[in-house]
Amino acid sequence: MKHTNLLRSLVLSLALAAGTTAFAQINFNLVVAPPAPLNEVAPSLAPGQTWAPGYWAWNNGQHVWVRGRTMVQREGYLWVPDRWVQQGGTYVRQPGRWERSLEAKPPKYKKMKKLKHDNGRRNHGNSGKG
Repeated sequence: MKHTNLLRSLVLSLALAAGTTAFAQINFNLVVAPPAPLNEVAPSLAPGQTWAPGYWAWNNGQHVWVRGRTMVQREGYLWVPDRWVQQGGTYVRQPGRWERSLEAKPPKYKKMKKLKHDNGRRNHGNSGKG
């Protein structure tokens, strides 16, 4: 927790120093490693859907779990899940994304059966004779 407070103080100090002359964008990386991913059971998917597993996000000075979700499959693409990558002594979150894939199978859709039209002539077992 001390690392978080130190990091927060540093970011605020930099923001105040930079904010006096111009607007500044501050990017920072985390020194705190994310916890191990939670074990989620993916639901059975309908045709044309894919599963995006959950991941740890950083919010208000702590890691919070973002649950997995179903998404519509994009034809010719694979979903690459969100993940944290260690770069030097810090951790950087890489958001999930669609990645082009020649091996990705396109989603299969069921064709609707054509309805048989009777052009308004309905025969209900009655030949029309009275």
